Amino acid sequence: SQEQELKAAADSVLSEVRKKQADTKRMVDILRSLEKLRKLRKEAAARKGVCPPPSADEAFESQVESLRTLLKKRTELYEAEERALRVMLEGEQEEERKREMEKKQKKEREKLLQQKREIDSKLFGEPDEFPLAHLLQPFRDYYLQAEHSVAALIQIRHEWDQYLVPADHPEGSCIPPGWVLPSLPSSDTWATAVR
Repeated sequence: SQEQELKAAADSVLSEVRKKQADTKRMVDILRSLEKLRKLRKEAAARKGVCPPPSADEAFESQVESLRTLLKKRTELYEAEERALRVMLEGEQEEERKREMEKKQKKEREKLLQQKREIDSKLFGEPDEFPLAHLLQPFRDYYLQAEHSVAALIQIRHEWDQYLVPADHPEGSCIPPGWVLPSLPSSDTWATAVR
């Protein structure tokens, strides 16, 4: 996909920037080693009584300083590039996470819808199996009216709330969150009446 291509390109550029950063760091290390080497050789020459003129020291220092400035600018540039690429990659990862979350939520919704269909079929029967399903429609409408009308929902809640009692009340019980499904028949006689 286009997003994967974009991510691959960003990864490739990021690895290139890291390679440049490593090269720059190596150059800084070489420069530091050169300074140490010159200092050691200068000390060895001084022990033999040979002293280079001050102009040579100034020229060397000037060269080293200009190289150090150049390497510092390069390091800052590559760090800025890396930060920009990281932001871009994190944005992509965030998008990917969002898509995964949406997929998961969709799956959950479908699962809940499937459970609702199963419960409805247990309560009202399968419409395909029951030829006179249209006769049950008024009952279905009555039981599902709160899903389509706020006024009906408020009325039903008001009626339910009349029966709310404290949890420790001997005749009280909490309102179930969904349909109360019938338990399995306890006897063969009851089983014949159900199906």
